[in-house]
Amino acid sequence: MQIDEIRDFCLSKKGVTEHFPFDDVTLVFKVMNKMFALLGLDSWEKGDQKINLKCNPDWSEELRGEYEGINPGWHMNKKLWNTVTINLDVSDELVRKLINHSYDEVVKGLTKKLQKELSEM
Repeated sequence: MQIDEIRDFCLSKKGVTEHFPFDDVTLVFKVMNKMFALLGLDSWEKGDQKINLKCNPDWSEELRGEYEGINPGWHMNKKLWNTVTINLDVSDELVRKLINHSYDEVVKGLTKKLQKELSEM
């Protein structure tokens, strides 16, 4: 999966915006101003193609045991975030599923007001 495919997939979701809140190389995707995906553009260019995604803690453990390319989130809460190495042993289909799951996890945590606002977009 290429970076432009990931970007397009994330931006196709309702209420999603892209930002560089930390520096000029860490691309962050937010839904209703809450992060659900992060990737380092400088690392990506060097061949270290990874994305950080939020994940249900129980499923995180299962995924980490099953895939070499899914590990505790680098520089993130290791219980709630995974770092997914693209094109290792994680299929494009699973990457899309994990992005959807991360988006859904963040949406579930939004206030009722923000959830309503999102649904009306």
